[in-house]
Amino acid sequence: MIAIFYLVLQILKLYSYVVIANVLISWLIAFNILNTQNRFVYAFLELTYRLTDPFLNRIRRFLPNLGTIDISPIILLLLIWFIEMCMKLYIAPMIF
Repeated sequence: MIAIFYLVLQILKLYSYVVIANVLISWLIAFNILNTQNRFVYAFLELTYRLTDPFLNRIRRFLPNLGTIDISPIILLLLIWFIEMCMKLYIAPMIF
């Protein structure tokens, strides 16, 4: 049970890194620092989009239109942090 607890925590941490990478890559593409014609850049961007877009699209449905500012990754990172904290505060004492 302890192993599953730590596995879930690590998966949440890795997913938060993927969300941050998605944001950084989208900024670099928007400022023409990275070119999407490059196969590696396109493949990495596609991977991060496929991993993050299902959750980000659900969050975007509830957010008001802020123009070009997209705060859905921030909301997703806060949700991940909240889930981690709840796991550490409420589930960890039952396991240990």
